[in-house]
Amino acid sequence: MGGGMRALLDELFEAHPGGLPYLVHDERVVDRDEVRASVAAEAKVFGGFGIGDGSAVLVQVPSSRTQVEVVFALWSLGAQVMLVDHRLAPAEVEALRGLCRPEFTVRATAGGRFAMAFQPTYELVTKHHRDGERAATDHRLVQFSSGSTGLPKVIGRTPGSLAAEVERFTRIDRMPTAGERVLLLSSTAHSFGLVAGLLHSLAAGVAAVFTPRLSAKDVLATAERHDVHAIFGTPFHYELLTTTRSVPVLPSLRAAVSGGELMPAGVAEAFRERFGVGLGESYGTTETGVIAMDVSGDLRPAVGRAAPGVVLRVADGELEVELPEGTPYLFESGSGAAASGHPATERYVDGWLRTHDRASQDERGAVRLLGRSDSLVVIGGLKVDLVEVESVLRQHPRVTDVVVVHAESIEAYVSAEDDGPGAGELVGWCRDRLAAYKVPRLVRVLPSLPRTPNGKLIRRTQTLRAAVPEPS
Repeated sequence: MGGGMRALLDELFEAHPGGLPYLVHDERVVDRDEVRASVAAEAKVFGGFGIGDGSAVLVQVPSSRTQVEVVFALWSLGAQVMLVDHRLAPAEVEALRGLCRPEFTVRATAGGRFAMAFQPTYELVTKHHRDGERAATDHRLVQFSSGSTGLPKVIGRTPGSLAAEVERFTRIDRMPTAGERVLLLSSTAHSFGLVAGLLHSLAAGVAAVFTPRLSAKDVLATAERHDVHAIFGTPFHYELLTTTRSVPVLPSLRAAVSGGELMPAGVAEAFRERFGVGLGESYGTTETGVIAMDVSGDLRPAVGRAAPGVVLRVADGELEVELPEGTPYLFESGSGAAASGHPATERYVDGWLRTHDRASQDERGAVRLLGRSDSLVVIGGLKVDLVEVESVLRQHPRVTDVVVVHAESIEAYVSAEDDGPGAGELVGWCRDRLAAYKVPRLVRVLPSLPRTPNGKLIRRTQTLRAAVPEPS
C-alpha cells in the first residue's frame, strides 16, 4: 500500500542532480543528496520502533529540517502520516489521537516554547500506542481542517493525489524553476507549504529558503541575502512585509504568491506598490489541493484559472471540484462533519466535492470567489451576506481585520489600530453604507482577532465572544 509514496519520493529526489541546493536555513545550504541521506538514516531509526508499511503515525513537529526528514522518512517506509500542527494543546492532540487511533506518535521536544519560524533541528520522542490501529486505507497523508467555523474534518490524500498535485504545480505558468530560490514562509505542516513548497521544489529543482525569525526585517534580510526569485506565504506575511520602512534591493524577485486564505485587495495593492511585484493567489482546499492559481496577480479580483488537470464547475452558484478517487473524508462517524454543519457525506457526492464557496468564472476561465455559501443568513425574511458586511467594515481606514457572524442576530468582531474606532462609530459607518437590516446589532472592538494555528480567522461565535475582555 505504501509503495506509492516511496516511488514518488524516489522520483522527486532523482529528478535533478543530487548536489543541487534544496533547503537553505541558518546560512546553511543543504543539497538534495544530504537530505536524502538524512531521510534514510531517520527511516532506519523509525524502523527500529517497528514502523513500516501501513503503520499509522501522528506527527507533531514544528516547521524544521527535522520535520521534513521525519515526514519523508515515514513515507519512505510506507507509513501513513497524520500531520498535526505543533501549536495544538495536548488535550486537542489527545482528542485527535482518540479519534484516529494511530499506532505511533512522533513529537518534538523543546526546553521552552517552539519557535515561530523554521528551525534546523528538534529532539524527537517516538511513542508506540498499544491501542493504536494500522492504516485502513491507502491514504498516506492525513490532515485536519482548520476548524475556522466548527469541528475539524479528517482528510486523507493518496499518493496518486499528491503526485498529481505536484505535477499541476510544475505546469502552472511562472512557478519557480530549476536553479531558482523560493522564500517559503508558509507552514510546511499545511497543504500549500508542504506541496507547493517542499514537494514542488524537489520536483522542479528549486531551493526552499527559510527565515530564522518571523519579522519583516528578518524576512527581507533573508530574501536579500539569498537573492530569492519568489516568495510563498499567507496574507499575514504579506501584510507584515508591507509595514517595513525600507525595502531592500531584490533584483531576482519576480513572483510572490499567497495561499491558505484569501488576500485582502488592499494588502495586494500595497505589496505591489512597495515591491514592484504583483501578489498572486493560490486557491485550494485540504481535500483537493490546489484548485486555481495565478502567480502573476494580474487576474485579481479572480484567484486564477483552474490548475492543469483540475475539473471544476459552478452549480447553483457554488464551486465544485471533481474528485474521481473517492471521498477524502476519514472517520466520518467522528469529526467528519463539515464545519458549516453539513455532514462530510453531503460535501462529497457522486465524485464531486462541494467547496461551499460561491464563485463565478469569466470568459477567460478565471475563478472569482464571492464568499462562503454558508455566509448567507436570513434576517426578517431578507437575505444578508455576512461577507458584504465584513467588506464594509474592512473599508474603515483604521480597521485591520473583521469577522461577522450570525447567532441570534448579526455580530461583528473587529480588530483596529491603537487609535481605532469605537463600536458606536462602526455602527454609524455601517448605517451609512448598508440597509438597516444588514447593520450588526453588536460590534466588539478587540486588539486582535482569534486565529487557528495556521493563521486563519476563527468564525465560531463562542470563541469570538470568549475573546472579548472582561469589563474592568
